[in-house]
Amino acid sequence: MARLIASLVLALSLLVCGLGIALPVFAAKEFNKQVLIGADFHGADLRATTFSLTNLREANFKGANLEGASLFGAKLQDADLSDANLRGATLDSAVFDGTKLDQAILEDAFAFNTRFKNVSIVGADFTNVPLRGDSLKILCAVASGTNNSTGRSTFNSLECE
Repeated sequence: MARLIASLVLALSLLVCGLGIALPVFAAKEFNKQVLIGADFHGADLRATTFSLTNLREANFKGANLEGASLFGAKLQDADLSDANLRGATLDSAVFDGTKLDQAILEDAFAFNTRFKNVSIVGADFTNVPLRGDSLKILCAVASGTNNSTGRSTFNSLECE
């Protein structure tokens, strides 16, 4: 029943947004196994929301609060997560390809089996984020900047050498 309600809210939201009327797409707390290409979640409070195995290509999460959210296996190609709060989020098996993570805070997120390719991480904070060696190498090669909120440099938060 909860999934039906979430689906109806999402469908109505997408319909109304298509008409130019703002209605939050993020009213539901579960978006598992859905196709939300280009969805607009900017500035949304999405704490503990689940997006497991969801296609979020080109989605806008700029400035969103995703603390404790699950993005397990999510497809986030060309998505914008700049300025997002991803503290304690589950990012395992997610695909970040062409994704913007500038100024994002990923402190204590779980990202061991996450794929990073062509990402922008200027000022992102990766403090206490477990990463595979190949992912760490990719991220350290492009690490730059300091997070405006935490004051930590991206390079140091990744513990790059």
